[in-house]
Amino acid sequence: MKNTVYYFFLIAFLTACQNNVKENKQEHVKPKIEDRYQPQEYVKLTHPEWSKNAVIYQLNTRQFTDEGTFESAQKQLPRLKELGVDIIWLMPIHPIGVKNRKGTLGSPYSVKDYYGVNPEFGDLQDLKNFVDDAHKQGMYVILDWVANHTAWDNTWVVEHPDWYEKDYKGDFRPTPWWNWDDIIDLNYNNPEVRKNMTGALKYWVKEADIDGYRCDVAGFVPVEFWNNAREELDAIKPVFMLAEWEFRDLHAKAFDMTYAWSWNETVHKICTGKADVNGLYIYYSWNECAFPQNSMRMTFVSNHDKNAWEGTMWEQFGDGLEAAIVLSVVGEGMPLIYNGQEAGNKKRLAFFEKDPIQWREHYIGDLYKKLFALMKTNTALWHAKWGTTMIKVPNNAESEVFSFVRQNDKDKVFAVFNFSENKRTVEFKESLCYGNYKDFISNEPVELNKNTKIEMDPWAFKVFVK
Repeated sequence: MKNTVYYFFLIAFLTACQNNVKENKQEHVKPKIEDRYQPQEYVKLTHPEWSKNAVIYQLNTRQFTDEGTFESAQKQLPRLKELGVDIIWLMPIHPIGVKNRKGTLGSPYSVKDYYGVNPEFGDLQDLKNFVDDAHKQGMYVILDWVANHTAWDNTWVVEHPDWYEKDYKGDFRPTPWWNWDDIIDLNYNNPEVRKNMTGALKYWVKEADIDGYRCDVAGFVPVEFWNNAREELDAIKPVFMLAEWEFRDLHAKAFDMTYAWSWNETVHKICTGKADVNGLYIYYSWNECAFPQNSMRMTFVSNHDKNAWEGTMWEQFGDGLEAAIVLSVVGEGMPLIYNGQEAGNKKRLAFFEKDPIQWREHYIGDLYKKLFALMKTNTALWHAKWGTTMIKVPNNAESEVFSFVRQNDKDKVFAVFNFSENKRTVEFKESLCYGNYKDFISNEPVELNKNTKIEMDPWAFKVFVK
């Protein structure tokens, strides 16, 4: 009995000692921070691998060729491939409404039937042939999609009038505050609208094997609609989604890329003397800090809206055009080229009428081609998680000269832009830009060090590649 009691107390004593040792150890272990305080990846979607160093090209079928058809546009696919195009964005392909139509042919953004093909461009088989040929040449095709509104005579108007917004009088309502009186708004508070619009989006991926969408005025449609639509589309095949909007929330689950409208507006103001380079510091600070790292922004000097309503690329950027084009490619963002830019198009293409592009060889096309080739091979210039963040390089004329580096373990680019009408001798005081490079234009070797001074003409650019 004594032995039993002795062993009982011995075991109790040893257990207490062991617990005390554990407690003492725990006092010196760094407490684990709760999961709620851990950084979270904002972008939940997966970008298609082929978008990592892609170039996007907007094709206005009506004006792209004299015939204005998919069949005739298909013949130019080899040229687009040679230019460096990866993603072809076709403007809306659907039949256009007749009721309240603008102009002779109407706006392609006034959709009469989401399941139809505009006979002006051809038929469904012609579209399939275009997509199939693009795929064979290593390119991808996305369709322009108008989810916010339809034509007045869309098939849904008669069949489902409850799917539409109404004004205070109970009448169908165009998008408020705009002069878009050839269309009427859908009501996304109705689940049937969401279900049927998603079904139409899925149809073209299944039927024509398209690779995604450019979504018109995407911010006018609820984000949760797009989030679900992306999930259902990705279940069919990995897609690429571009939003005509500038809003970070669209990047989380719905869109790979949003418009960099404010980039375009900032560079336009600089090139027309209404702002200086400080505007770019504001844009790139906002882009780096407010938008998620694994997101894409679309940078551009022209598109169908800019060209038709505000002016050609020449009107918009004047003497600064080439510098603006170069920045759109070597800066952060996926570059867009609007059809005709590569031919040096100098006219505003009519929006509601037939007005074909006059094709020709042009140095702007050569510049784009050379830039695209650089971007594809230089990993520092890639997009989203695959690319690198721009780092400002201070210089002695920072209100007029914009300079930065993009670099990783493999590649490096140092770019300098004189966004002014003054000739500048530019010096750099930080070692980030020092080293041995090749000049992007001349391909000549260049050494940059603390004693380097670069003579820059008005509106000139320099790109050094390491």
